[in-house]
Amino acid sequence: MSSAHDSAHHESFISKYVFSTDHKVIAIQYLFMSLFFLLFGFCLVMLMRWQLAYPGQPLPLIGKMFGEINMPGGVMLPQFYNQLGAMHGTIMVFLGVVPLGFAVFGNYLIPLQIGAKDMAFPRLNMFSYWSFFAGGMLMLSSFFLPGGPASNGWTSYSPLSDISHDGQTIWLLSMFIIIISSLLSSLNFITTIFQLRAPGMTFERLPFFIWAQLITSFLLLLAFPPLEGAAFLQLFDRLLGSSFFLPTGLFVNGQLADVSGGGNALLWQHLFWFLGHPEVYVLILPALGIVTEIIANNSRKNISGFNLMRYSVIFLGFLSFVVWSHHTYLTGMGTNITAFFQTTTMIISIPSIIIVSSLFITLWGGSIRFNIPMLFALAFLPMFGFGGLTGLPLGLAATDIPLHDTYYVIGHFHYVVAPGVILGLFAGIYYWYPKATGRKMNDILGHLHFWPTLISMNFVFFPMLIQGLMGVNRRLYDGGVTYLFAHDVLYWNVIISWAAWVLAVAQIPFIFNFFYSMFKGEKVTSDNPWQSTTLEWATPTPPPHGNFTKPITVYRDPYSYSLEGAPKDYSPQDQKEI
Repeated sequence: MSSAHDSAHHESFISKYVFSTDHKVIAIQYLFMSLFFLLFGFCLVMLMRWQLAYPGQPLPLIGKMFGEINMPGGVMLPQFYNQLGAMHGTIMVFLGVVPLGFAVFGNYLIPLQIGAKDMAFPRLNMFSYWSFFAGGMLMLSSFFLPGGPASNGWTSYSPLSDISHDGQTIWLLSMFIIIISSLLSSLNFITTIFQLRAPGMTFERLPFFIWAQLITSFLLLLAFPPLEGAAFLQLFDRLLGSSFFLPTGLFVNGQLADVSGGGNALLWQHLFWFLGHPEVYVLILPALGIVTEIIANNSRKNISGFNLMRYSVIFLGFLSFVVWSHHTYLTGMGTNITAFFQTTTMIISIPSIIIVSSLFITLWGGSIRFNIPMLFALAFLPMFGFGGLTGLPLGLAATDIPLHDTYYVIGHFHYVVAPGVILGLFAGIYYWYPKATGRKMNDILGHLHFWPTLISMNFVFFPMLIQGLMGVNRRLYDGGVTYLFAHDVLYWNVIISWAAWVLAVAQIPFIFNFFYSMFKGEKVTSDNPWQSTTLEWATPTPPPHGNFTKPITVYRDPYSYSLEGAPKDYSPQDQKEI
């Protein structure tokens, strides 16, 4: 162990903090980049919300900065609106939420929670981060192309994506690099969990966070290659003249397209959504793992139904590969195959209900501590539950067909990802911040962040469900002004936009708190300030290179709280005596 510390002390700044192989430094690199991409993607939708609230009106102050091509006189053009929408979705999902939940928390906590010194493949871990960085920078560079970035939605459906401007080529190349990063991280996480567990750390003693990361890794490893292949095929269509997704008889601008034809545009949809639905659980599972750790700690109880939760997350991961085609009911699927996907979609809600119900039951009779991480974790439960509930009508063809491509879909998906997943990720940042920095984040600023965020999120996304039920299409750049049937609910566009801008302002206390607390925050007086039981709290604060200063052996389950006869209300996993 001492040699590891000595080598760390003699590393140069570049090797220690830039091209580092330490999983904790890599996690922090991912953290800053993913938060940057989340902020950038959020800024894009702020521009869109102005156009939806006040269509045809110039954007004050900054409108003319975007040029006459995109916003002549400060008024947004449809093409620029489409570009903002495509890049908002892509950046938030693939460069923001997924790396924050999976790569940041996974990199930092997996070795710590299983008692390992580092990842199984440290250099591969470094390469994974720099692949993510390169893919993200390439994606951002497309904003400077003459035609602008991709404009075909975050799903990039063919045949439109096959024949659009050069921004789509950059989108495909960027996604190819980002997918490589995710695949390498997945391999690293799986190998680390299987091979580097401390003595006594059986699979039954793994924290639920580790189970969530393990299943997430398998989902990425198995679901991303089809999209990788699809991106290659679309690149061939665009650059080499092939027609994998271009059918015969395709007309473009009234002219018969000069392509070989014979392709199938629906093939792209199947390849994309074969990733796309497991991707939903790639977003959700890390947040569920984080929330489970926080609820167990702050209710001072073992997780109720912990074994059932483990089996449920495994079953959920398996079933997520056989539900993708509920996204394609509108393509004319046969009744038998439609019935199959309706059935699997209803079944997949069961393991999610089991997990959330177990967490609610855990709260019953607990000595609950309402600190900032716990507030975010508690808010996650009903918000995620409501998001899942609104998805049930979309799993049945009879109700999905009229709701397809309306704002109802936007409201449902964002209820899962924003008030759901992102609240869980905020909870994790507040919870493990003292371990990473040795200081706590300010509680008053935490409340100023939590309450406006929770309230404004609901004012943003709930009205979208109302608009969707009225049939307002999700891709109308004027918000539906040209449709008479939408006029009764168009006033919600103004309310949604103002709520979104309040949500943006609500992030200022978090940003200030995050950086201020690094230097001026209250110092923790213990390596285990939350009095937790899992192994990451057995390290010094912050953890050094090599993590642990003594050999680690695991003696008990991860959530040994309030054990009968124990002198304290928590019994750490590495503590032999109760």
